[in-house]
Amino acid sequence: MDPFVAAAAQEIAVRAERELEALVAVSSPSGDIPGAEEALAVCVALLPSQARTERVASSTPQSAPDLIARIDGEGTRRMLLVGHVDTVVAHEAHGPLRREGDRLYGPGTADMKGGVVIALGVARELAARPELFAELSLLLVTDEEWRTQPFVHAAAFAGYDACLCFEAGQREPGGEGVVVRRKAAGTLRVTATGRSAHSGSAPDQGANALLALAQTAIAVTRLHEPDGAERLSVVPTVVRSGRAFNVVPAEGELIFDIRAERSESFQRVLAAVPAKIDGVGVQARLERVWPGMDAREATARLLERASEKVGRPIVAASRGGASDASHFANSIPLTVDGLGPRGGGAHTPEEFVVAESLAERAQVALAVALEALEAEP
Repeated sequence: MDPFVAAAAQEIAVRAERELEALVAVSSPSGDIPGAEEALAVCVALLPSQARTERVASSTPQSAPDLIARIDGEGTRRMLLVGHVDTVVAHEAHGPLRREGDRLYGPGTADMKGGVVIALGVARELAARPELFAELSLLLVTDEEWRTQPFVHAAAFAGYDACLCFEAGQREPGGEGVVVRRKAAGTLRVTATGRSAHSGSAPDQGANALLALAQTAIAVTRLHEPDGAERLSVVPTVVRSGRAFNVVPAEGELIFDIRAERSESFQRVLAAVPAKIDGVGVQARLERVWPGMDAREATARLLERASEKVGRPIVAASRGGASDASHFANSIPLTVDGLGPRGGGAHTPEEFVVAESLAERAQVALAVALEALEAEP
């Protein structure tokens, strides 16, 4: 293993569990401004002393401002580290970090406070070698889990030489997995407007919004073909309709989660929603459209050389879930995601990271970072 990678990863690992405990101790569900401010204050305290910080407007107006930390160097290349501090766990379900065997349980451990801890550690270790970079930036956002507005930060970092994102890591059959390919993701929201009536004495005088939404769900999911050329998945996830057991529902809402190789495929799904069903008006709109990411070709040589630095294979992997890395991949070809610790149970009360993976994934992240900074322009 490269001597710098080995020594720097050990330094990160010595502190990682305590730092994760401090960050998980902060309840920071999306949209909670005091929680986000406290979580970012912990992160600022863990930054290297050379870092200059600024708060910038979030993509989501109701969210706390995001954090950008910049470290000036003496080299030629610029690299961006990306993470988020918000979780999907509400305050009432929050609890402190706890260890059970080789697992560290707690809200946001895998998604993605464990990754933030590694990103902060990488920033500290690279800051001690300013000859490697011209600028090292860290972006921590507060709205990743609930954002529906367009992402506002991509243009500010266009032209950077590399982007590393620290969503949870994984093991692949061939070695340590990092994510270089992600599906585009979107939300399709369908509303139905019908006509109410007494469901017992005059049921046929109504126009049933619930039935219209049910038919829409069936019709649109016929496009579901995750093994097809577009890898399109169309999954109804939420339906709301009706206010009383004895009234024909006059309105309702249906939500689909859709994924595909390219976001352009979502237009076909949108077009499949009928405008009217049995007297019920139906309207549909796309929300939270995140681009796809495919950095396999651009990062192939990078991962090969990084594998040599870490002394074991680093394998390109794909993932269906959305990530802020996708927003940067079009303008920063060397974009690598999934550099956080290994874990599971994201978005559930049993979320965890594997304790030993904090050190192992720090090695992987440092090897990728070092190679990205040393790569030929």
